[in-house]
Amino acid sequence: MIISRAGLHRIGWAMILTICFAIFLALTLKVNSVRSQVKLAERQIVAARAERQLLETEFETRASQHQLVAINNVDFGYSAPTTGQYIESERSLAALGKPRAADAPSPIMVAAADESKESALPDMVNPLSGKAMAAEVPQGGPRKRTTAANLSDRLSEADKPEISSKGARTKVAVRE
Repeated sequence: MIISRAGLHRIGWAMILTICFAIFLALTLKVNSVRSQVKLAERQIVAARAERQLLETEFETRASQHQLVAINNVDFGYSAPTTGQYIESERSLAALGKPRAADAPSPIMVAAADESKESALPDMVNPLSGKAMAAEVPQGGPRKRTTAANLSDRLSEADKPEISSKGARTKVAVRE
């Protein structure tokens, strides 16, 4: 089988194109590997800058702490409390108190409201029922006042589902 000159030209161009494509592929892979190395180096630079900033901050903090200790020692002379400086009980703390001087201002008084008087403000009215909300009595009669003795009983009460006359499930709190 004899190949003509035009056929050799085509085969030569095909081989040249194949070689160029192989070189292009190799260069692309090399560029991508260099690009990833550059990105890795940039990340390392950013991490080194962050670490340097952290170290600078720590150094400045420690330097200012040393400066504050030096100022304290020279100007104020403060020191940490020792065990002998703590007070044993409330009675020993109260014993340190002094009676009020004759020219001392009067102590601050706390305001207290008299609950027996009627309020000057109008009652809040429920827009649905038209009744004053303070006048409405909850289901099951008036609620008992919560005290420390019955607080645990009220907190232990659970919401139990109740089936209404329409067959829908509703939650009703059980109160005694």
